[in-house]
Amino acid sequence: MGRSSSRGAGGAQAPSTLARRIRVLAAALTLALIPALGGIAPSNAAVTADYPSWEEVVAAQKNEAQAKALRASLEGQLAGLQAEAQRTQDEADAKGVIYAEAQQAYDEQKVVTDALVEQTAAAQTEADEAYAVAAQVIAEMSKSGGSSDLSPRLFTTPGSPDALLDRLELSRVIGDRYADLYAKAIELRNRANALAEQAEVAQGILEELRVAAEKAFQEAQAAAIAAAEKLAQTEKDIAEVRSRIEYLAGIREATTADYNAGIKALWGENAAGEISQTGWARPVSGYISSQYGWRINPVTHQQQFHTGVDLAGMGCGATIYAAHSGVVTYAGYYGSWGYYVAIDHRDGTGTGYAHIQAGGIGVHIGQEVSPGQPIARVGSTGQSTGCHLHYIVRVNGNSDITNPVPFMRNQGITLG
Repeated sequence: MGRSSSRGAGGAQAPSTLARRIRVLAAALTLALIPALGGIAPSNAAVTADYPSWEEVVAAQKNEAQAKALRASLEGQLAGLQAEAQRTQDEADAKGVIYAEAQQAYDEQKVVTDALVEQTAAAQTEADEAYAVAAQVIAEMSKSGGSSDLSPRLFTTPGSPDALLDRLELSRVIGDRYADLYAKAIELRNRANALAEQAEVAQGILEELRVAAEKAFQEAQAAAIAAAEKLAQTEKDIAEVRSRIEYLAGIREATTADYNAGIKALWGENAAGEISQTGWARPVSGYISSQYGWRINPVTHQQQFHTGVDLAGMGCGATIYAAHSGVVTYAGYYGSWGYYVAIDHRDGTGTGYAHIQAGGIGVHIGQEVSPGQPIARVGSTGQSTGCHLHYIVRVNGNSDITNPVPFMRNQGITLG
């Protein structure tokens, strides 16, 4: 009886406690909603400019037809808010693809450049050794007369004609040996110089790729932040708009408690992953399904450097834990890696977590995390053939990739 009377149009009867509570909460929600909607980007101005006031919503209850028209208007604004959020997310996803490709190019070029540097050093050592041998032969040839030219001694040394012929033959052999040693030394030195030039060119390419990757990272990070902020604001706006729609339809009370429960829901369980005495944690359980290094990409069937290890068998939606304490530097779409989180541990190392479940990222850029803290859910987004975690470790100032298995073993953690 009280609930029916509380939905009346106004009259002389005092409203019930529930009705008063609804109106107070609705009024408070309206006051909070107006400035929030005012902060939407100019491209969304058309969506919010004609937003109905709470008084219009209450008045609409007097006329069912008017209420239906108002509901349609609110539904239309919902579509506009969702479209704007999707546009921003698409932009962030596109930046993430560019970032992923630039980083992959840098990582592969780093492997090639390092190999060239090693080859150059080895070739230089071999050339130096060849020059040392040639110099020793020359020194031995010139010990007696101080010159490598044997011609004067061949004809001034007494002896029979046969002895002279023997000396001539010996001179030819020694000369040929000297020429061969010298030619080999020259060849090795030229090879070392050529490799050094190639390494220098490779270093230049590497630096260009590093700059490109850094630029792509900055752009992708900025886009991801913008998308996260837009999504958070949109979710808030949508929640408030839906609370008005639900009030009109009589579905439930428009309470701030319900709203806050939907917006501020906790990420999930608070259990931590396995943490070692060094402060590192296993990001997930499961087995290693693909090792670090060159391999044939199972999706593209092209040879590609696998920059981490794949951990599988946990099941879709399994919790991913932060491997170490640090700050989240990226949380968003990342090209072929799908949804991805990167953490800078601020000790010269960093870790990455790829193929996260859509909607499964539980942290944001700039957030501080602790070892073993839940950060995401295992998924199969991007280039993936099934739910798994692609786990990456970076060293040397969070710059260079390294094999996660021995690295984590040194931290007291066994992967797989």
